[in-house]
Amino acid sequence: MEKENYNFRDDEALYLQVKDILVARIQKGIWAPDTLIPTEQALINEFRVSRTTIRQAINILVQNEMLKKTQGRGTIVKPQNLLGSLGRLKGFAEEVRSKGQVPHSRLIRSEFRATLYQEKTELNVSQAEEILLIERIRFADDVPIAIEKTSWPKDIGELLIRHDLNQVNYYDVLEAHNIYLKNAQENIRAINATIEEADLLGIRPGEALLEMTRLSFGMNDHPIEFTKTKYRSDKYQYSIDLKR
Repeated sequence: MEKENYNFRDDEALYLQVKDILVARIQKGIWAPDTLIPTEQALINEFRVSRTTIRQAINILVQNEMLKKTQGRGTIVKPQNLLGSLGRLKGFAEEVRSKGQVPHSRLIRSEFRATLYQEKTELNVSQAEEILLIERIRFADDVPIAIEKTSWPKDIGELLIRHDLNQVNYYDVLEAHNIYLKNAQENIRAINATIEEADLLGIRPGEALLEMTRLSFGMNDHPIEFTKTKYRSDKYQYSIDLKR
């Protein structure tokens, strides 16, 4: 490939521009986790840059724990933590797919309950009304990432319960019925895994989890979803963009 095909700019160091291309390949799944990346010489030939430039780009990704150098094998792609953004309302499946991984779920239980008083208060429904509780384990590829409990008003719950809850994307179902999310409120705190949670997630009891609670609102500003998700902190992190 000719160097100009990459549209390298003069206002930024060449190794940083090469680094950005390598990052994009990892994030898009072009270079899969636990696989070797091309050799230094192959990258030199592709980008038509010096060995120093390639090494500088790779070293940054090693420092950022996206790549790992192994003795006698070469440089491999490290499995990446899922990265949730506090600036955009999206579901777990969208986050997983953005990393080039395959999302799926395992249903623990789904039932209409009349005793979930906190959840009914959050959803602003009558304390006499039943709401739907769905509890699932969420996976990225075959790795358990989170335990998710979602609560829905009865009318929405009756739409969701018709579907295979091991596979369904809640938001797709809502939008198919012209129900759209407008915004959400999220709170995050650090907790420790109970024995039961650790068993479900394949970790040790007491290990750190990130607990996220989300209250989502429809276009009429009425709450339609209350979710509490407990993420493995070794597999998931949040990104926050701050502006001044």
